[in-house]
Amino acid sequence: MEPTDAAFVSLARAGDADAFRVLVERHSRALFRLAYRMTGNESDAEDVVQDSFLRAYRQLGALDDQGNFGSWIHRITVNCSLDLMRARQRRGERKQTANAEMDDPMAALPSPNPAPDRLAMSGEIRERMAAAMSRLSDTERWAFALRHFEGMGMEEVGRALGCQPGAAKHSIFRAVRKLRRALEPAMSPVK
Repeated sequence: MEPTDAAFVSLARAGDADAFRVLVERHSRALFRLAYRMTGNESDAEDVVQDSFLRAYRQLGALDDQGNFGSWIHRITVNCSLDLMRARQRRGERKQTANAEMDDPMAALPSPNPAPDRLAMSGEIRERMAAAMSRLSDTERWAFALRHFEGMGMEEVGRALGCQPGAAKHSIFRAVRKLRRALEPAMSPVK
């Protein structure tokens, strides 16, 4: 049986750099996906993940519950991403996306040679989904991404966002309702 995050956190606190490296290897892919969904840029996402692990390493002594390293590092990544997005807003920069996957979560879904009518429909849905995602508040977008793209439970989403599970659930509910409303016209049968 492989040691838990808590065991590696204890070793890392004692100065074992290899133990922290294991934590980085365990969590970096999920954190990159999360940061990429929010920044929309591969380079920015890599910077956010690197900054998140640097902050975590420096603050490892402040982690109260060593078993919750995953939620804690997700929260740090959320904060680093928000810091980057706020800095962009202050400088008047617009989000630069490297490809359509950030704006278009539906693009990651495989489609085995769809028919032309299906291609037209999926393009419309993709556009509506991207537009609807951009209209969500940061909290709603984060909560939705953590729950539906990262597969986290409500407790984990709440810890990652720094709120109660009920508040996280409410944010996800609002996001789903807004997305459903935006996609409804495209999903209605044509008469």
